[in-house]
Amino acid sequence: MKAPQRKRPQGQLRQGQLITTFGPGAMTDLPERSVLIAGLEDWVGERELISEPRLSAKIANLLKIPSVRLETPPSAGDIEDQRITGVRAYRFPEWFVTQDAPGKGQDESRRSRYLVHVRALARGNAFIHPETRKRLSVVPVRFVRACRLGHIGDIDWYFFLHGNENTCRNQGRLLYLDERGTSGDLSEIWIRCSCGKAERSMAQIALQKAEVFGRCDGARPWLGPAMKEKCDEMNRLLVRTASNAYFPQRMSVISLPERVETVREAVSAVWDFLETAEDEGDVARERRKAKVKEALEGVSDAEVWAEIQVRRAPSQVQEKSVKYAELETLISANEELGEDRPEGVFYARALPQKEWDKPWLKGIEKVILVQRLREVMALVGFTRFEAAAPDTDGELDMGVRRADLARNVTWVPAVENRGEGIFLLFRRKAIEDWLAKPSVIERAVQLRRGFDAWKAEHSSSSRKFGGPAYIMLHSFAHLMITTIALECGYPASSIRERIYAIPEIGYGVLLYTGSSDSEGTLGGLIEVGRRIADTIHNALELGALCSNDPVCSQHLPENPHARSFLLGAACHGCLLVAETSCEQQNDLLDRSLVVRTVQGADSEFFHELPN
Repeated sequence: MKAPQRKRPQGQLRQGQLITTFGPGAMTDLPERSVLIAGLEDWVGERELISEPRLSAKIANLLKIPSVRLETPPSAGDIEDQRITGVRAYRFPEWFVTQDAPGKGQDESRRSRYLVHVRALARGNAFIHPETRKRLSVVPVRFVRACRLGHIGDIDWYFFLHGNENTCRNQGRLLYLDERGTSGDLSEIWIRCSCGKAERSMAQIALQKAEVFGRCDGARPWLGPAMKEKCDEMNRLLVRTASNAYFPQRMSVISLPERVETVREAVSAVWDFLETAEDEGDVARERRKAKVKEALEGVSDAEVWAEIQVRRAPSQVQEKSVKYAELETLISANEELGEDRPEGVFYARALPQKEWDKPWLKGIEKVILVQRLREVMALVGFTRFEAAAPDTDGELDMGVRRADLARNVTWVPAVENRGEGIFLLFRRKAIEDWLAKPSVIERAVQLRRGFDAWKAEHSSSSRKFGGPAYIMLHSFAHLMITTIALECGYPASSIRERIYAIPEIGYGVLLYTGSSDSEGTLGGLIEVGRRIADTIHNALELGALCSNDPVCSQHLPENPHARSFLLGAACHGCLLVAETSCEQQNDLLDRSLVVRTVQGADSEFFHELPN
């Protein structure tokens, strides 16, 4: 029996794009059609298992399922392979607009085109003109309906024009999309019926949001034609190519050294014996007990004592957040952390203080060059209209209603990136003293007022105010990203940040780059790290003056006219970077907390300005 022919793919996407941009439920334009990426049940082909127990446990808890696997999206496979592989997609939307050119003498600024359903198309996806019988090419209409919970569907254009009156629908009256202008603005786009009695401007949607499209029917077409669920949201207009059409919810962790995990598990097994230890001598004395000796076999007293020190915080009785576990590992690095081997997941070395000790770096305690790291990133869901990013602790909000990736989730798509980085550990005492300054407290109040104003407009959001320490570290990281990109050879969009502002154990900034291949480990960041004092010198100079000053430095977050409620002294001229680099979508920034600006608010952390 002859094997079935492999279906030719209709388009191509990189595996990483299926995590970051075009996951299940996302709309994309292929060369010949517009589609909706299907759910995970329709991702067929070989997938590689990614081992990262910490991330798997977090996602299983988030999705309220017993366990979940992390697997790579299926590869395209060999074109000669007869097996069907890849990611399936559904045609969406099912309404089209004809592409006939204006007739002779017709004003090009006032075009009228047919608005037709897929059932009215002939073979070859063309519409037959009812009078001339000419074949007219079509393109998908750019307007669909969706709700905040991710449900999506075609607009019922007959209902849009006639409401519940179905006469024109039953008679199959033709519909037209008129462009009465050249700007493409909604006020210039009209939908009308060939009956001559009904026409409506798309701009009316902005005035009658609740009445135009009716209540959402809970449609989830990416999971299958009949996959609906109950929904009480109102439908909203969604432009297919708009930036708010799809917000993937991703969760990522930095893989910790195997040695650190081994030490942690050993100490946990005999924590009842070790929790009162006051030094390495106490650890040695406890080791004389048979149970302790057995559990700590192969682990030195110094390693045990270092693990005990990071457990002193009261919050340890609770499950550690993603960033908590990462920060305590980075803090524990003395001279060396991890193993320097090609297949290793983490290796870091501390830069001797004599190589970077400068007056403007009094607030920094340790510089660690992460020569090898592994980041695992997984897609767990998505939203529309409003993004729901990880909070300042790296955790996704349990209360956010996210759209499902599959009818029954047993695995989620993930990728692992290899890279390098620079970790800067700030002195806790320096930050605590800085937070106690009246000028910093006053600035924090102003930033909080801006956040409260934003919250009033986004009452459904569970986002939390990061606090002045987080905002300072976040703003400093953005200045560093811009500065490093000029020196290390990586584009700024490929350098990412992780901000650690955890009062119980410490404060730090990790700047790293990662790629699924060797491009993430070219060594540029490590070389910049060796001259970190000069790099920070340049970053502080960059932040002191913005091309938009004094407007930028004098901005008040609560200003209702500027509507930059989550920004202090921050704009595209100084702090804003590519959103692929930022963990907060370019929010919660204020360079006046980092360095003195022309406003002179005396709220900066770095007092010793470089000469």
